[in-house]
Formats: sequence, C-alpha cells, structure tokens
Amino acid sequence: MKPRTMRGPGLFISQFIGAHPPFDTLGGLAEWAKELGFKALQIPVSDPRLKDLADLPEQDALARIESVISKAGMVVSEIAAQRSGQLLAVHPVYDETMDALAAPDVRGRPAARQAQAERDLRRAIGRAAATGAGKVVVFSGGLAWPYVYPYPPRPAGLVERAFDELARRWRPLLDDADRAGVDLCFELHPGQDLHDGVTFERFLACVDHHPRVKINYDPSHFLLQQMDYLGFIDRYHARIGAFHVKDAEFTPGAASGVYGGYQDWLDRPGRFRSVGDGQIDFRSIFDRLTRCGYDGWAVLEWECCLKNSGDGAREGAQFIERHIIRVSDRSFDAALGASMPAETIDHVLGIARRS
Repeated sequence: MKPRTMRGPGLFISQFIGAHPPFDTLGGLAEWAKELGFKALQIPVSDPRLKDLADLPEQDALARIESVISKAGMVVSEIAAQRSGQLLAVHPVYDETMDALAAPDVRGRPAARQAQAERDLRRAIGRAAATGAGKVVVFSGGLAWPYVYPYPPRPAGLVERAFDELARRWRPLLDDADRAGVDLCFELHPGQDLHDGVTFERFLACVDHHPRVKINYDPSHFLLQQMDYLGFIDRYHARIGAFHVKDAEFTPGAASGVYGGYQDWLDRPGRFRSVGDGQIDFRSIFDRLTRCGYDGWAVLEWECCLKNSGDGAREGAQFIERHIIRVSDRSFDAALGASMPAETIDHVLGIARRS
C-alpha cells in the first residue's frame, strides 16, 4: 500500500437543495459551495427541486452540469443514486412508504418503480463516465431487511435467496458500469441488505467479487451500529471507493439503545451530528485512509439533529481541509541515507566473509 493524498473538500448537495436561491439550482449551489471552500460536488442523479436541471433531456442536463461545474472551477466527485438503489429492491411491506422516493407516475406500481430505478441507475453510470467522476454512490435496496432481527427465527434459506435475487438485479448494472469504467460505491446503511462488512462480503461473493463493487465509507452508520469503524478500513480498504465525512454520537441510556425506541432523532441514543460535534475519531480515519492509499474525495454529508445546515457546511469545509494529510514526497531522513558495497555491509555487521 502506497500512501496517497486524498482530495477535498467535496460536498454532497442533496441535503442543501431548497425552494429558494441559491439552493434551488445547481448553479446557485455550486457558487455558494465554492465560496465556502468546497472544490467538488456530489450530485444526485435526479432531483426535481433543481430548477435548472428539471425536465431537461439527458444530453442537455449533462451539458448543463458540465457548464455549471466548469464555471465554478469545481469538479464532480461522484454521482449520487442512493434513492434509485433503494428502489431497485423493495420488500412489499415497504411499498407505500418507499413510494415517497419514487416519481409520481410510478407510485403504486412496484414493477414500474423498479424499472425506473434501473433506468436511473444506468443514467447515473452514464453521467459518472461523462463527467469524469467515475463513481456512483448507491444503496443496495433491502429484500431481507424486515427479517434482520426476527422472531420467530428466519426460515432456512431466506437470506441466501434474498441475496441471490439482489445479485441478479445488480449484476447487469455492474457489468454496464464496468464497460463504462465506473465504480458502484455501496453505502452500507441500516435499512439496506448491505449494511455492514458481513453483508457486504455476502453480496460480493454472490456477484463473483465483481471489480466494480466498491464501498462508500461512512463511519456514522458504523458508530450507530457499534462497529469498529477504524478496523473496517484495515479490513476493507481495497474496496473503499468513496468517503462521506459525517459525524455521529452514541450515548446508551436506561430507556433506549441502538434501536432508538421510535423516537425523533434529537432524542435517540444514537444521533447524527455535524462534523466535529460527534464522537467519531476523524483524525485516525484520515490517517488510515491516507496510509491505505485512498486518493478519492472526502465529501461532507450534513445530517445533524441540532445544528443548522449553513453552519454545518461552512465548518465542514474547514474541518475537511484541516484533516487532509498531504503525503510527503521524500523521507524525513533521506539525506542521511548511505549505500555500501556488500563487503562493507558484512564488516559493519561483524560477519566474516567466506573465502
């Protein structure tokens, strides 16, 4: 593993899109983000709230994205398609609630909703290739999630069947991504069948360790599951293709724990926080990712139950900039290095040379 300097700061814009300028257009968001110090944007493949992209034919939308990003002096870090990934595999118990994520014309029609998700994911792959980002951040969807903590016990073979079907739906998209030179970076997230290292490995085996299966590393989801998020980097660094900088805290109480008791975010033991306000050891994360050779983007994802988004974005850009480690191009003791002939080395070591 050769250490590399990661890029940043980038910004995932979905949580900042709003009804009023500058947050209602990609152009307005790009200029606003640039002023805060961001150098790249992670752009959702579809969001009707972005008025300068809504209803444009694909080629026109792509031209608009490239024009906006170029004018702002930024780049596209990744294309975001988490919602499309989630809609690719929906358990029927969630049909009505998941419809809120779908386009109005496919709501109430699960097969049409899945087909639209496939089209959107292919569009995301095309945009990632065309913009040079080369990466799409996705959720896996969840067919087995209702059985994650079951009583009575799961029927034998249920999990295996769910992952086989998940792999069947994703495999053609992975092959499309491979032909386009694009990685699909799965955000391991509760609610999805891929939510930790074990489920990621199960899926990876089902798709024959496809080279385009990568991870969007987000330590906040691991902290709230009480996982070792630093050890995760050591184990899976070769598959980490994207990085969400998002903070969290977990303070178990006498009345509630990991599951949260159906409470609002502010009242849960596990809560998302603005970066720097939670418990995550980002100094060690940046150190390990750098040592492991991650040279992608450090992208701020703001989801905080307390602090406003404007302060979270401004502080987040500065936080990422401070934590990026610029890898040295030389060893600190390089000037003291010396070369010796083999016989001198033997003499230094006190080894008698054979005649």
